[in-house]
Amino acid sequence: MRRLIALAGATATGKTAIGEVLAEAVGGAVVCADARQVYRELEIGTGKPTPAQRAARPHALFDLWSLGERVSAGAWARAATEACERLLTAGVTPVLVGGSGLYVSALERGLHPEPPKDPALRAELEREWTATGAEAMHARLASLDRAAAASLKARDRQRVLRALEIVSSSGHVLAWWRDRARQSPLDAEWRTFEVTCAPARLAERIAARTVTMWREGLLDEVRGIVAAGKGPALRRLGAIGYDEALDVLEGTSTEAVARERMDQRTRQLAKRQRTWFRHQLRATTVEGTLDEAGRIAARINREALG
Repeated sequence: MRRLIALAGATATGKTAIGEVLAEAVGGAVVCADARQVYRELEIGTGKPTPAQRAARPHALFDLWSLGERVSAGAWARAATEACERLLTAGVTPVLVGGSGLYVSALERGLHPEPPKDPALRAELEREWTATGAEAMHARLASLDRAAAASLKARDRQRVLRALEIVSSSGHVLAWWRDRARQSPLDAEWRTFEVTCAPARLAERIAARTVTMWREGLLDEVRGIVAAGKGPALRRLGAIGYDEALDVLEGTSTEAVARERMDQRTRQLAKRQRTWFRHQLRATTVEGTLDEAGRIAARINREALG
């Protein structure tokens, strides 16, 4: 039977540890469904499975893109479809692990037709953004696609420019593309689980994880990214932890302030994720506890095979 196990949930709920144990138990492969772990330069600050874990069993879609490359839920879903098809054909169970609900939804429900891409136009829009600023470009989008502009923050460079690229190159607003019928999703039987954790306990885990990431070298990781010339691309990504480390390196923040800000932003992200999953994900919930990953994985395995 072509079966896929999806393990979703808010950040710091223990998905990574459970996913590793589960993949080993079912003889499966861990497939990344995290919008930050797909970048090959990002390790410590994303909570990515360790190099030893990735070497111990098959993993897919980690390190899929490099900083500066354009990434979307649709692009990820197309790559995930190809990866999962290869695994399923080989008789290997994909174990999808991540907190990016839009990614999981795109793969499970199928994709709308992708709007066209125009690299020359996008490059021109990038130059104009640099020359005129966020407000001017957002105002231009509002004149062409009022609904898209209303849904996007003026400083969301990637999404504002993509919306401008779409309407300028295709003549259709973003909503028109989203109204198109979805293409067929991945042909597999889904078993979806959401790993949950009580808010107070999750806040404790987030605080502990923040301390661990800084202790294990988050600042040095970011220093290396900057030295490689990818600091601007990292800044545009707006990634929690990495923004704060950049602030420290640029001298605009102390490490203590940066850690507190990272902790706060992570808690806010977890709250948004919990809300999204509660309303958008059809899943069996399991309580996540880091010291009982094996027990939780065993329960998921039993229910997935039932």
